[in-house]
Amino acid sequence: MADTKHQATASVRHEPYIKSHESVAEFTLRAVILGSVLAIVFGVANAYLGLKVGMTVSASIPAAVISMAILRGILKNGTILENNISQTIGSSGESLAAGVIFTIPAFLILQIYIPSWKIIVISLLGGFLGILFMIPLRKYLIIKEHGKLPFPEGTACAEILVAGDEGGSKAKTVFAGVGIAAFYKFLMSGLKLWKENPVYNPSFLKGGTLSLDATPALMGVGYIIGPKISSYMFAGAVLGYLGIAPLIAFIGQFVNTPIPPATVPISELSPGGIRDYYIRYIGAGAVAIGGFISLIKAMPVIVSSFKLGFLEILQGFKHQEVAKIRTEREIPLTVVIIGSLVTALAIWALPGTNLGIIGSLAIIVFGFFFVTVAARIVGIVGSSSSPVSAMTIATILATSFIFVSLGITGTAGILAVLTVGSIICIAVCMSGDASQDLKTGYLVGSTPLYQQISEFIGVLVPAFFMSAVIMLLHKTYGLGPGGALEAPQASIIALVTKGVMTDVLPWVLVGTGVLIGLTIELLGIASLPVAIGMYLPVALSTPIMVGGLIYYFIHKTSPVNIFKQREEKGILYSSGLVAGDALVGVLIAFIIATPELLNWIAKLHPGDFLLRVLTFILSPIIAFVKWSTMQEEGFWHSGVWQDIIPLIAFAVIGWCLWRFSRK
Repeated sequence: MADTKHQATASVRHEPYIKSHESVAEFTLRAVILGSVLAIVFGVANAYLGLKVGMTVSASIPAAVISMAILRGILKNGTILENNISQTIGSSGESLAAGVIFTIPAFLILQIYIPSWKIIVISLLGGFLGILFMIPLRKYLIIKEHGKLPFPEGTACAEILVAGDEGGSKAKTVFAGVGIAAFYKFLMSGLKLWKENPVYNPSFLKGGTLSLDATPALMGVGYIIGPKISSYMFAGAVLGYLGIAPLIAFIGQFVNTPIPPATVPISELSPGGIRDYYIRYIGAGAVAIGGFISLIKAMPVIVSSFKLGFLEILQGFKHQEVAKIRTEREIPLTVVIIGSLVTALAIWALPGTNLGIIGSLAIIVFGFFFVTVAARIVGIVGSSSSPVSAMTIATILATSFIFVSLGITGTAGILAVLTVGSIICIAVCMSGDASQDLKTGYLVGSTPLYQQISEFIGVLVPAFFMSAVIMLLHKTYGLGPGGALEAPQASIIALVTKGVMTDVLPWVLVGTGVLIGLTIELLGIASLPVAIGMYLPVALSTPIMVGGLIYYFIHKTSPVNIFKQREEKGILYSSGLVAGDALVGVLIAFIIATPELLNWIAKLHPGDFLLRVLTFILSPIIAFVKWSTMQEEGFWHSGVWQDIIPLIAFAVIGWCLWRFSRK
């Protein structure tokens, strides 16, 4: 199998780009300030984008590219380790934003009052918990699993940092990918010349669907993770959307009454409706059991990591610090334990949440479980494809069941369950980001201690902006169904929470997913990637599979003596595809948010001269936004071309990846 690229490197001792004995500027004031600014910028932009369309743009690679452009391009003397610190802090803002917007709006949708200060506290508690729980896992996930877990975005980020530091042909390959992907993304998502998601609903398979998220980033991710994991994900998508969905549609045509949780007969549902009402719950159950099995498999090494940490404590701090080389220094386990206890006490003492002892324990238990699972998931498929909402829904389900069994229902129960889900969701997002960043640092030779401190800074700074952004957008436009910003994930979480508390949740569907996951494990196949493919829209698994196939055919058609060179060029170019796509995605998010930003400034400074100047300067952008919003379906939006043009454009990107890899 072509996936031997990961297996082969597992037995080779890793040598970082900056060796452990080298002294290079790293945790500097300018790196921290730049990273903090990037954290705020990416956090605010992704908060708006996520509330509008239900997705965020991974900021790790864009933050790395921007910090490299400023520290090395403008200031001329930035080091690769300074770039890594800025990127670590900057990417944390996007991850925190994702965790907040996926859950906090659920309070507002269910008309449960939550003050701004509580949003800030929940953000900090969830973020700190995710980072603290992730730190002891570093030795297992980052070091011992090196060569087995690809960490696509973390690896891509390291490739970009190294290429920027070395310059030459490597940098040209990366930035060729950046340029092509950025140009493609701007034409597709900015000018909307073609649809992003061509769809095919076969008439002979009612209820089934095939679609493609025609973005360069997902193709690049597929190439980086390889064909094995890509095929597992695609297999899950095929099972869910070409297997189970048509079966549901076939049975539904003989039933004239709605089958919960749907509110209309199945015969009236589109393939998207079947996913929303049925496949999503089945996939969530499969992801939950797949994550649980992954945790069981990892438990021996996790216990070993904790044991090593406790032994270090017993041996004394002084001896511990002397014995460790730079690239092995990290926050001591004593600090992690004390920090976790303080965080747990703060959660328990959080007023007005009805958590009590049970809710606080649920956060700690589910937090450790899903932080471990999420950190491993992003090692498999990357942060962008991590099913955070599935793990949050699983937490909501389990916590709701506990509270209902204790007789805690109604508004009090919903408030407690949403608080648990919010903290866990934020912790999961931050742990995934931390693991990707630590992987990048491991490859380039950063000091784990400085990176871990940077993660905390990346939570602390943007947390104070998230509350203001959410409250402003809710007051101005409205969040959830019926509002201008639909907040898809939060709407689903609100639906699930209310459903459990009123005893209308489809437990049969969730249980079916659990049994499917167990069956896959009994076949000797890792169920988690398959479950992820079944839960996520098929449009995400398809381009990842295409990237995996390109790697597979390059491996099969390359002589042994030059395959490694082609593989490296492909990874560099794929990293550029991910970066270019993400950079333009964030740029478009800023452009979309420009009118709202001006409205905000107008409320803060009515009639201010500065506002008139900004409006004049930004008027072309505002005009572009108005024009773009009228092109929802794309320039080619009718006839047979609406689905063919995106496929042709995506094929061109695939051909470019093939050519650059073999060049």
